[in-house]
Amino acid sequence: MSGSSTNNYRLIAVGPSILRKKPMQSQLLYGSFCGRNLSKSGSMVGKTDVFWQRLVYQTVRFMGSFQPNEADAMRSLNMLTHFYGVAWIAIFSAVGSNAFGQTPAQVMPLQPAQTPASQTDDWNQWRGPSRDGKLAGLELPTSLNDQQLRKVWSIPLGPSYSGPLVVGDRVYTTQTIGKKLEAVTAHDRNTGDKLWEKQWAGAMSVPFFAKANGDWIRATPAYDTGKLYVAGMRDKLVCLNADNGDLIWELDFPKTMKSKVPAFGYVSSPLIDGNAIYTQAGQAIFKLNKLTGDVLWKAGENGGGMNSAFSSPMIATLAGQRQLVVQTRNELMGLKIDDGDVIWRQKIEAFRGMNIITPTIDGDSIFVSSYGGKTKLFELVASNDGLELKERWTLPAQGYMCTPVVVDGHAYTHLRNQRFACYDLKNGVEKWRTSKFGKYASLIAVGDKILALDQNGTLMLLKTNPDAFELLDKRKVGSDTWAHLALQGNQVFIRGLKELAMFEWIK
Repeated sequence: MSGSSTNNYRLIAVGPSILRKKPMQSQLLYGSFCGRNLSKSGSMVGKTDVFWQRLVYQTVRFMGSFQPNEADAMRSLNMLTHFYGVAWIAIFSAVGSNAFGQTPAQVMPLQPAQTPASQTDDWNQWRGPSRDGKLAGLELPTSLNDQQLRKVWSIPLGPSYSGPLVVGDRVYTTQTIGKKLEAVTAHDRNTGDKLWEKQWAGAMSVPFFAKANGDWIRATPAYDTGKLYVAGMRDKLVCLNADNGDLIWELDFPKTMKSKVPAFGYVSSPLIDGNAIYTQAGQAIFKLNKLTGDVLWKAGENGGGMNSAFSSPMIATLAGQRQLVVQTRNELMGLKIDDGDVIWRQKIEAFRGMNIITPTIDGDSIFVSSYGGKTKLFELVASNDGLELKERWTLPAQGYMCTPVVVDGHAYTHLRNQRFACYDLKNGVEKWRTSKFGKYASLIAVGDKILALDQNGTLMLLKTNPDAFELLDKRKVGSDTWAHLALQGNQVFIRGLKELAMFEWIK
């Protein structure tokens, strides 16, 4: 899926609960098992499903019988999946389609998985599986009372602004410990029990005028194929084994790239796509080999220090060209995936470069809203000279830290003035604006509802109604909450400044 750190293919016919037993092995299985999606359509159920489920069950049992390293696991999976593929062809050819009670015309071809994120996808990166704060295939309740949403557990932790990740049976989060250390911890998602912790020296002090927002770790990690990628405050990116926290590689940008330590810390949340990881650090934009940390290209160099990026990158197809879309402190840019060459660029006004929100994509359009600047919509169009960015509309409203969710052509967001607002992306009309709430809110859109977590620790259930602000329910769930909330299945994960909690919908 675009911008997701998960594989672009998944095995639909296999029960996710089986594959989630061991996160690293099951993710490898998802990606390796023939690299395809077994479609279930019409009569392609019953014996066919049992056949595949038994094969996968035996694979999981085989992998569960020992603790391989990743290379061994991949070799084993390749061997097993090759065998299963040959076995399938041989069995089908020998016994014919009547063995499954259907004609050849009824057998659906193997197809890539659909890109929209669903409730079964892991919450594996900044703003969720598709990096847009949206989930499909899930219906939120109509109330947040304790009869429908119960608190299951809560654990104390050091301060952090990083959003939690939920992968398989685990939840990962970061914390700053004292004035010298940073850490990432893995917990059992159902109990909160700590499974492992990895620490490193990395804490720092931000400038005095930013002290109100704290000195603690900020960026949200990313998970991919048994690895956890964590951005530390002092511009250090570490890759850890997600099973046990062992260090695989690290890249200290100031030491390696001779760049300045960012004044406000490493804020940009890394993005994984294919075999690469993209990040805004080291006074530039980098594409790295996700397995080794080797630099593949470097682009968009800036002055660093006070100019280090606040925003996080996106990958999108705009005007027919797949590209990396980044918001630096002063510019919005589109970069070529292969070499980082600039396709287009646009200056974005902001007070002291406070362009914080992630570029919000809708079709060929990009929504931006900056602190001390304005709210605008740009559209990328094809021209005789290549791709051209055109401004479609502008409004005086100022954004802050909240990246909008887009539902049916409308952007729902939270502004610098602490009000929620809705904008019609077609014409820039502000449909409504509320009274004051907290200083920040993170948003997840599910169907016709939005789950919003206010900085004051209030969880809100909103209706996606462009004609009026509809607050269906609200509930106090924490204290100071600046981290993005996470939603996976029927569980809601809330990272308060000093705690992590899990709430569960009661079905």
